[in-house]
Amino acid sequence: MASLGGCAGSGGSSSTYVDGEIDPSEIDASNNSSRSPAEVSAAAAVAEVEATNSASSLDSLRLDSHEFAVEGGYKGPVVRGTVTNTSDQKIKLAEVRVRVFDDNGTYLGLFVDSVGELPPETTWQFEVLVLASLDKLATYDIGVFGIPE
Repeated sequence: MASLGGCAGSGGSSSTYVDGEIDPSEIDASNNSSRSPAEVSAAAAVAEVEATNSASSLDSLRLDSHEFAVEGGYKGPVVRGTVTNTSDQKIKLAEVRVRVFDDNGTYLGLFVDSVGELPPETTWQFEVLVLASLDKLATYDIGVFGIPE
């Protein structure tokens, strides 16, 4: 599993992010082509890129798993996994934020997935679409945020 990292930068405040790994074989250009213009347009239409300002780190939201993958079609690079609401209270909004970086550590962007009303003791499967170019991706980190009921 990934180690904890307190990465500062865009897309988050002092909340802790967890480092993620990108397997270079996942972004091998010979195995994965870039999105077509139509696929870029489709991905941009469904991808979330704005974090909810009022969401904060909550002890009751647990990041269970996360992995980088490259999907076919419009999706392209994604980070997917699961988050569990470990409390006995409903979470009004749960949000996963993924920050991506190139091999020099340069910030490339923030990408988000969210769900409203995560019931108590419930696990949510998320999938964050990453709109950054495959040939620039080297690392990512991920954080879970929420708004309590």
